[in-house]
Amino acid sequence: MRMSISIYILLSISGASLQRFNLFDFWTNLFRPLPINEKEGFVPDYRPKDGQEYDFIVVGAGSAGCVLANRLSEIPHWKVLLLESGGNENFFSDIPIFAPFLSITPMNWGYNSEPEQKACRDLRGRVCYLPRGKVLGGSSVLNFLIYQRGHPEDYNDWVRMGNEGWSYDEVLPYFKKSENIRIPELKNSTYHGLGGYLDIDYAPYNSVLNRAFKEAGEELGYEWNDPNGENVIGFSKPQATMRNGRRCSSSKAFLEPVRFRRNLKVSKHSTVVRILIDPLTNIAKGVEFIKNNKRRKIYARREVILSAGSIGSAQLLMLSGVGPKPHLAELGINNLVDLPVGYNLQDHVTFSGNAFIVNASGLCVNDMVASSPTSAAAYLMGQGPLTIPGGATGLAFTQTQYAQDLAKGRPDIELVMGAGSLAGDLLGILRSMLGVTDSWYSEVYGSLPLEERQRSFAINPVLIRPRSVGRVTLRSANFSDQPKIHLNYFDHPNDLQAIKEGVRFAQRVIGTKAFQRYGTKLHNTPFPNCEGFPFDSEAYWECAIMQTSITLDHQVGTCKMGPSRDPTAVVSPRLLVHGIQRLRVADASIMPRIPASHTHAPVVMIAEKASDLIKEDWRGL
Repeated sequence: MRMSISIYILLSISGASLQRFNLFDFWTNLFRPLPINEKEGFVPDYRPKDGQEYDFIVVGAGSAGCVLANRLSEIPHWKVLLLESGGNENFFSDIPIFAPFLSITPMNWGYNSEPEQKACRDLRGRVCYLPRGKVLGGSSVLNFLIYQRGHPEDYNDWVRMGNEGWSYDEVLPYFKKSENIRIPELKNSTYHGLGGYLDIDYAPYNSVLNRAFKEAGEELGYEWNDPNGENVIGFSKPQATMRNGRRCSSSKAFLEPVRFRRNLKVSKHSTVVRILIDPLTNIAKGVEFIKNNKRRKIYARREVILSAGSIGSAQLLMLSGVGPKPHLAELGINNLVDLPVGYNLQDHVTFSGNAFIVNASGLCVNDMVASSPTSAAAYLMGQGPLTIPGGATGLAFTQTQYAQDLAKGRPDIELVMGAGSLAGDLLGILRSMLGVTDSWYSEVYGSLPLEERQRSFAINPVLIRPRSVGRVTLRSANFSDQPKIHLNYFDHPNDLQAIKEGVRFAQRVIGTKAFQRYGTKLHNTPFPNCEGFPFDSEAYWECAIMQTSITLDHQVGTCKMGPSRDPTAVVSPRLLVHGIQRLRVADASIMPRIPASHTHAPVVMIAEKASDLIKEDWRGL
């Protein structure tokens, strides 16, 4: 009962209130993660002294940084320091269905895009909210836990772009190395690994709609399959980074089991503001960071490794003089190497806002169900609706006519079925995460009876093969000024058409006998500013998509990997920054092209491979 009351209180407090009254730190300390085995536990905070030296300095304890810290510290004589701007995970961040709530806490960097022309047009400020993790575990603490790798040809494309060593056959062992698959029917699969640090499992909770989703796929001619196996296209239950019904973040998986290694130090609440690069030799010597309001400089005998993500790594490089010369000159930053840092920004965009209503109670999950004592009690036993990964209960992948340039079997659209919908967001948590205004919500769902709002679920189409490309630029030469993020969603006309096909795909799904068994229907109140178009027309959906499409939080590509002959590349296939010695980037920013997948699994793979590249480069030294 105490837990359910605490959940309800937390869900009822706005993100602004959490920050204003510092309540988040109070709750974090009160409800630290409860270890379920001897490998989990509190990671000690280390305070580096000014001028100290380490073999490797890893910047960012996110999806990649935790892996690197673990693997590099396997070499006993290497001293490894991991720097993270945020603090600890807590009891609530472990709850899978609470993922949307975490985005309105200080665990999030709070990035926003610049105003978009063709997306997020009816959201607060006409900007897209871009949650990024500021916590041990990084965005693996904020994400929806979905573990999905993409199509093999996504990685073969990287090789075709000049990146030797990154083919699917060469990276599959790294996917398997990190994985501990807990799904019984997949334990003998050649595509999955056993005994790795990262647990992968299905949520233990199932509803009637899960079965309807499976039957709908079969009715439409799709297989119920493993999207990380031989065929990506098909319907499936989400595989999740989950351990006994709880979130298994990169920190929990890779950092906590090795927290007592003598040669590994982790410094929390430590924000790196600059890479120290010798301007005469272009050798990275260390970093300057802020901890407890004090600036310190520390030094790396071997390498500085950036794992701060597609926004953070690009920002740090440019602030340190590595980036586009004209842009840095505008801000008075001395340019050491002229590289296209910040370009090639790619992301997966999803259309949110639609709600599908069923004619029976108990089929859907809303925030009132999630905050009930029954759900809390079930969660303590590793069961119940709180174990649903970010609320996602089903995935489907398909190829539209706008991906005919791709080989057969390579998807460009994903459907994510949610256990609930925006209509059932009675407490406003989901609205806060998406940036949806109360007036928009009232206009679209205000006339819908409360009972029907609670009997609603979502099927959101995701554009997983975008052609539009954006850019990250500096706002100023001051690290505390967040960079400008230009997403350019739907800049390429085929992107809008493809996601519109995703809307039609979702309609075909709910039109099946499997869903019509429950009288499933689309709520048909038009979105604001789209009333001038006939509802369900092509023009209406184009308008609606541009009003409320949002990020799936998969920004990649701003420090593009490519050979030295590629003028668009920032790092080599060994992830070394071109023109700078002893500086490497290992995170989502190095992806030359975004895979058709949720990006957490590929980022973990990149870090696993980067660790081996580093060990090869420093073997015997």
